Amino acid sequence: MSRTIKVLEISSYPPPRAGWGMRVYFLKRELERHGHVCAVLNTGKSRKLRGRDFVPVFNGFDFVWKVFWYRLRGYVVHQHLNGDSPKGFILTCLSLLVSLMTFSRPVITFHAGPVQKYFPQSQAPRLTWLYKFIFTAPRHIICNSDVVKRAIMGYGVPGEKIVPIQAFSKQYLQFEEVELAEPVASFFRRFENVICSYVFFRPEFFIEEMIRAFARLVAERKDVGLMILGSDMQSEPIRRLIHELNLDEHVLIAGDQDHDAFLTILSRSKLYLRTPVKDGVSSSVLEALALGIPVVASENGTRPASVLTYENQNLDDMVQKLKYVLDHYPQVKASVVKPDIPDTIWDEIAVLADAPVERIKPQQHRLAA
Repeated sequence: MSRTIKVLEISSYPPPRAGWGMRVYFLKRELERHGHVCAVLNTGKSRKLRGRDFVPVFNGFDFVWKVFWYRLRGYVVHQHLNGDSPKGFILTCLSLLVSLMTFSRPVITFHAGPVQKYFPQSQAPRLTWLYKFIFTAPRHIICNSDVVKRAIMGYGVPGEKIVPIQAFSKQYLQFEEVELAEPVASFFRRFENVICSYVFFRPEFFIEEMIRAFARLVAERKDVGLMILGSDMQSEPIRRLIHELNLDEHVLIAGDQDHDAFLTILSRSKLYLRTPVKDGVSSSVLEALALGIPVVASENGTRPASVLTYENQNLDDMVQKLKYVLDHYPQVKASVVKPDIPDTIWDEIAVLADAPVERIKPQQHRLAA
């Protein structure tokens, strides 16, 4: 007899909108649509907000207590992390310990690409012991790709417990076109060619380089605008740079957008610009391609077919690729390869339920715990 799945997701969560937070949002929605229970312990920027569809986290003691509280009520711990955040390692170790102490082996999802700040082993050999614990404690490990799986196996982890699941799923493309806020709508009216980019104002997004490259592009053609999406926290230095380069009329920092507004903006943009190099394939890149929007992105070895790549921090190369797309737009747009987007949310739910996916698909009406 089937029972209700009860999952505690430990992850960053919107707002602001971001890749793995959005996946958790879709996972929670799918579980709840089919009668299951999912709570999200938000460890992201909005973690202290109350009255949202997640459980707030106020400090370390609060985090441990809430993981313990949910475990005593039978929730499976599903911890999300990557290899860039020391804070993430600490939270992961705490949640794994609580889960093991309450006689349950958790599930972890290890996000992003095969080369990160502290991953794989060659990047941070002194952390090998930490990763061995993080990868040994769970009953299952979910990662983005076979390349990442092999890197995890490099820590002595058996391959049968590692499940590669594409992070991007068809749910990302479900949206309703919305009326855009006036600053955004007027920006589209003002510029024939709008370049869209989703960022966080952190060093790994190379935003200063993007702005300086864009200034060179504007010097050659005045019909381009750059719309920067995403949380604008810590954006003040970039705003000053935009002013110093006389780009105020050509750059709009539009802030964080909800899912429908983001995809509406993306669908109306001329091209999408992606600047990080440790982001793996990137959900936003796949969203753009699926909408038929050309993509220019930093080369990281994992970009999908038809993405035009430039050498990271090479401003001349970035400008050249942007110009090429704009100068040959009909041909470039026609050559966009739309990726095959499966429904991978239920693959992930199957791992959490520790059951074959064919047993838990909604149409089967056999949702096993």
